[in-house]
Amino acid sequence: MWDLDVSDIRQYAATGRLPAVSVVDGVLERACERALQHHEGKVADYIPALADADPEVFGIAITETNGRTHQLGSYGHVFSIQSISKVFVYALVCEALGHEEVLTAIGVNATGLPFNSVMALELNGGHPLNPMVNAGAIATTSRVPGNSGAERWEFIQSGLSAFAGRPLTLDDGVYRSEALTNQRNQGIARLLSGYGCLKGDSDETVDVYTRQCSLLVDAHDLSVMGATLADGGVNPVTGKRVVGEQVARDALAVMATAGLYERSGEWLVEIGLPGKSGVAGGLLTVAPGKGAVGSYAPRLDEAGNSVRGQIAAAYLSRALGLNLFASAHDASSPGTPASETTSSDSGKKDTDNDE
Repeated sequence: MWDLDVSDIRQYAATGRLPAVSVVDGVLERACERALQHHEGKVADYIPALADADPEVFGIAITETNGRTHQLGSYGHVFSIQSISKVFVYALVCEALGHEEVLTAIGVNATGLPFNSVMALELNGGHPLNPMVNAGAIATTSRVPGNSGAERWEFIQSGLSAFAGRPLTLDDGVYRSEALTNQRNQGIARLLSGYGCLKGDSDETVDVYTRQCSLLVDAHDLSVMGATLADGGVNPVTGKRVVGEQVARDALAVMATAGLYERSGEWLVEIGLPGKSGVAGGLLTVAPGKGAVGSYAPRLDEAGNSVRGQIAAAYLSRALGLNLFASAHDASSPGTPASETTSSDSGKKDTDNDE
């Protein structure tokens, strides 16, 4: 993984909740400033409709499990959800079919290969390894309840809208663009079908999958969707339960192990949180029990993950004590460079946790 540019930010373990509003707002502002200094990466161009994205647009939002939000930049800029949809469709299918059935059919282990790899599928006897890569996601979509492609699409659109807390609509231009260039996904679906790992018609399944990836969201939507998983399946904005607690746990676990494709292990070591990227530039990072970060920045690294989104997530993880594996005591001033933190600070507890 390339330099995330956060080595100067002290990493620490926080309590089970986020700090006061003013603290979170200040850290978010500094995270944005850090991310905006970076211009590495390039916009996805293998899907024509995505190639025209403005590479400098950047928006970010945090939604806490109590429904409180913090947002900066172009957080209302809409974009297609792409692969981030995999997390939520997986959760909906787990809710409908149960933990054991989906675990047996789809798997949860990382492939260590690109998201659209056929090799991973062939090496595993045609059995998808996890729902975050295309083979596993297509197999998951084929198991969505419904007697037709139209019914399954309605189930997905309604379910993802429940996660977002508002009706989500299809970007018809992105859908048509992807439908004209998704021969590889069609091939993966037929291969899955040949191995007996796909339910229903392969072309119909790919069409539904292409639609789910073309739903329009913004950074705020992503943060609410992620916060729903962070809050055990209850949308913190609407107060409505979308999925059960175990399903939310399963979805977060798979995000942690495979959400950033072949970079998932490095992401987990550096950021220490469940995350999921999409090639339009969206990035979702979830802090279980605390909330979620949604961001949009279309410049991608070679694995298809947002560059600025990763930097901002890494900064927030360190400065707000979100890393699930960090064990140092609370920092006295969240976001303070490590060089400015004295030895006496390291033993202090953050007493500004309440608004």
